[in-house]
Amino acid sequence: MTRKVLAIFAVAGTILAVAPGAYAQTAASGASDTTGAASPANPVDPAAVQALQKMGTHLQSLKRFGVSMELTGERVLEDGEKLQHAASAQLFVARPNRIRALMISPRSEREIIYDGKTAVLYSPQQKFYSTVAFDGNLKALIGQLHEHYGVEFPLADLFIWGTPDAPTDQFESAMFAGQDFVGSDVCDHYAFRQKDVDWQIWITAGDKPLPRKLVITRRDDDARPQSVSVMTWNTAPTFKDSVFSFRPPEGSKKIEIVPVAAKKE
Repeated sequence: MTRKVLAIFAVAGTILAVAPGAYAQTAASGASDTTGAASPANPVDPAAVQALQKMGTHLQSLKRFGVSMELTGERVLEDGEKLQHAASAQLFVARPNRIRALMISPRSEREIIYDGKTAVLYSPQQKFYSTVAFDGNLKALIGQLHEHYGVEFPLADLFIWGTPDAPTDQFESAMFAGQDFVGSDVCDHYAFRQKDVDWQIWITAGDKPLPRKLVITRRDDDARPQSVSVMTWNTAPTFKDSVFSFRPPEGSKKIEIVPVAAKKE
């Protein structure tokens, strides 16, 4: 076996993450409840935080779903000029332990397939693939791939929101910002600030709150680069279980993915 790293998985994934786990947990509604609303003395509206929790609970209740994302981000040049880039991702999910993720940008294409026993990382352009034995749930898989192999998983926070790992006590401010349309969906719009990040989230109104749009603005950079992610959901998918199986395409080559610790040696 050739000792080689699928570097595309360790680098390209950062563009596709919805938001680092420290950014949010998400949920909707509570918009009409003004009890405990933010004030100059307390800029964190408890109803906005409650909305995140409600959405997270709903996300965790979804056992089988599909979600796609279109992302637009910004890269800032040394002279301050901003360049815009785009990427997309699509996930097929069957809890607790099966997933297929497809990620596409102008520079790369990659897939992660997990059937509950083995995770496969595949680069269609190079026709390289690697396998990692694993038998945990999806949240654990995402943590394992990141910690041991530096692999950034697309839409990773979808598996953190609604769990104890999603922090809700790090906000400098949190508020309800009204309602907007995202596509044809009426959404509750919330804005949050924490540490070096401002972020906004649009959550479908009603009793089935889902994140539809996320805007992240970095405040640790004077240029304030921003990323915008729009998500489209299918909560009654018709995909078959075979979507979680990987058969190496003709001409593909299995290579070793090197742990992060080994790369530093």
